[in-house]
Amino acid sequence: MPASPKTFHVKSFGCQMNVYDGERMAELMAAQGLSTTDDASAADLIVLNTCHIRERATERVYSEIGRLRKDAGEQGRKPMIAVAGCVAQAEGAEIVRRAKVDVVVGPQAYHNLPDLVAKAAAGEAALDTDMPVESKFVHLPGRRKVNPSAFLTVQEGCDKFCTYCVVPYTRGAEVSRSYSAIMDEARSLVDAGAREITLLGQNVNAWNDADDRGLHGLIRELDRIPGLHRIRYTTSHPNDMTQGLIDAHRDVESLMPFLHLPVQSGSDRILKAMNRQHTRDSYMRVMDRVRAARPDIALSGDFIVGFPGETEADFADTLSLVDAMGHAQAFSFKYSPRPGTPAATMADQVLPEVMDDRLQRLQAALNRDQHAFNLASVGRTCTVLLERRGKLPGQMLGKSPWLQSVHLIGDHQIGDLVEVELVAAGPNSLTGQAKVKAAA
Repeated sequence: MPASPKTFHVKSFGCQMNVYDGERMAELMAAQGLSTTDDASAADLIVLNTCHIRERATERVYSEIGRLRKDAGEQGRKPMIAVAGCVAQAEGAEIVRRAKVDVVVGPQAYHNLPDLVAKAAAGEAALDTDMPVESKFVHLPGRRKVNPSAFLTVQEGCDKFCTYCVVPYTRGAEVSRSYSAIMDEARSLVDAGAREITLLGQNVNAWNDADDRGLHGLIRELDRIPGLHRIRYTTSHPNDMTQGLIDAHRDVESLMPFLHLPVQSGSDRILKAMNRQHTRDSYMRVMDRVRAARPDIALSGDFIVGFPGETEADFADTLSLVDAMGHAQAFSFKYSPRPGTPAATMADQVLPEVMDDRLQRLQAALNRDQHAFNLASVGRTCTVLLERRGKLPGQMLGKSPWLQSVHLIGDHQIGDLVEVELVAAGPNSLTGQAKVKAAA
């Protein structure tokens, strides 16, 4: 029987929402009197906050559990292991049967983690993969000290049912948090040290409330919070980019000029097979409207290559879309089947070597455009939010308004907003030089 833990370590995989969930689980355990440690080998409780999006995600979790057990055994230790997140939701009792872990908790039930840990310590079954109607957020403790840039989940779940995606099954239907709860948490984050907040959701721009504020209305209200200098949001769906949200990019100074808007493919035939519910043309027309409202906006996106049935002509359509869009950043992946999704049983699965070749060609084009965007930024003056110290003496690292990594040397502190001239650019980051204010 595992002993009641005194120390804990949370390891999160995957998306920003998992980072947020990991932070909240850490706050839950800290509120129970446990001490956090950055060293998993020193923890009495290890929480693996899992993601089910990537290829072979489930097997990687089992491999990580085996590695942790081996390392702990060599030290004569037997930590309690909890599996949380989307793999926990998908696998459920199978994880307990196969890996003999102590706790399994899904992403909609992690507010019950302290009770589950107590059950496990008492030798009871500790599994919860329910998706309760009652919001988990009301059970979470208040926000504590946070980084200058903080995440805030405003919406969860998805109703889009893309044929390759497990999110509707692991996170459930679309649910929007209440306006008042979001505003309260945002104020708490600012009070705890946040100067930038990124609003999170599987379809964050689908957020709405009974007053029909829409995400654009929420952003305008957040803009009124004293001390909140920057607002971002991710991840969005093209069909939910309302004119109100586009206008917010024009009007709200604190809303950063950056938009992550996944397209997945440039081929209408493949988009239809994916059930994306938008077309190549509708996506490009949305971006025309966004760029008309905010000409300097940086575009980010997601792409999948090798979806079942994708031909070389379909892939050429994706490359031509990339050429037309000029992404500042992008994420690209090979298609991998997820059990239970319609795409997993589709005919014409693409050969692995074909997917490898297409991914390399796509990433070469995306890397070209990212470098070009960075080079075009040289000479600009902008405000950089400093988030951490660099490896060199006096070096600080931060983010530009366009979410570029910027490093500079100077006498600054984490959390400072520094006016910087961008003086050099590489493929993945820029060098800045702090502007010296003239004497009064």
